Amino acid sequence: MKTIGLIGGMSWESSSEYYRIINQAVARRLGGSHSCRSIMVSVDFAEIAALQHRGEWAELTRMMIEAARKLEAGGAELVLICTNTMHKMADAVQEQLGVPLLHIADAVADRIREAGLSRIGLLGTKFTMEEPFYKDRLAWRQPLRVTVPDAAARETVHRVIYDELVRGIINPASKAAFQQIIGTMAAAGAQGIVLGCTEIPLLIKPEDVPVPLFDSTAIHAEKAVELALQ
Repeated sequence: MKTIGLIGGMSWESSSEYYRIINQAVARRLGGSHSCRSIMVSVDFAEIAALQHRGEWAELTRMMIEAARKLEAGGAELVLICTNTMHKMADAVQEQLGVPLLHIADAVADRIREAGLSRIGLLGTKFTMEEPFYKDRLAWRQPLRVTVPDAAARETVHRVIYDELVRGIINPASKAAFQQIIGTMAAAGAQGIVLGCTEIPLLIKPEDVPVPLFDSTAIHAEKAVELALQ
């Protein structure tokens, strides 16, 4: 079993989900009391979020490279950035590592391809929804049309992520708002929805919406286990 290195804390609410999903996946595959060999470097999300909203991506890139190098020095053989938005600098981080970095959008794109879908809706932070780094990566290996909700809905999704979900707040009104947004996207032709923020699966479950969901947290974590056990 390879040792998985996790860059966490973005937020710790979803990082704890990564740890749970990874260890449950290892136990399912190996049986008994097996668990995953892993290392985590966890950052302070308040600092990360402030830098994101100030547009200080060069400093954020430096911080992610530093965290990834710590993981590699500690014995990690595969590195995960446990958030979607910070994959904006994934290529820069990979360039500084001697071990693979598993890109979350690649894992999600593979799952979409397996499902045979050609038009997908994307929810996440405004950075993830509005910038090309994530949408282009999803469509990199296959013809795939990626849509996002309108500007007002994007504001709602972004606000709920940063004001509620990263703090562990599950608000029924926010859940209803997400369900309405997803319903509108499905009515406009989205065959499925990528939950492209690792906290959104804390709020929205498959039974809550009329189209398939692609839980980026679970997909990323499960792919890491698959690679670690090869």
